[in-house]
Amino acid sequence: MKVVFLEDVKGRGKKGEVKEVPDGYANNFLIKNKKAEPATGKNLGAVKGRQKAEEKLAAEELSEAKQLKEKLENEKTVIEIKGKAGTDGRLFGAVSTKQIVAALSDQYKVKIDKRKLLLNQPIHAMGFTTVPVKLHRDVMADLRVHVSEG
Repeated sequence: MKVVFLEDVKGRGKKGEVKEVPDGYANNFLIKNKKAEPATGKNLGAVKGRQKAEEKLAAEELSEAKQLKEKLENEKTVIEIKGKAGTDGRLFGAVSTKQIVAALSDQYKVKIDKRKLLLNQPIHAMGFTTVPVKLHRDVMADLRVHVSEG
């Protein structure tokens, strides 16, 4: 029996795939548990419609990420963070991703999840630092952070 998978089934198929499976398995497990539906013309059309909608949504997310990348990598976009430092230019404490995201939100009205900042360790020194940001699985941006005496 041909079925259209509605969700991933380990060892059988992925969501949206059309595959031939044994009749008993299809009726007693896949269709009964709403993991698949019979591959009729109506169901195939619905699956294609869902796939087109998902592709359109993915394309919109990618274009939004590219626009945000342009904004973040603009020469004028520099996140200013003030901190106390000793005479050698090292900070008392450190600047974390949470502080960077809060400053970005305050200064440029851009909200980014702190987990998207790929900062291996907090910033301990004064001056300019480039922080990589993963905006989308295909889009990376470099955010400039300036830590100054304050």
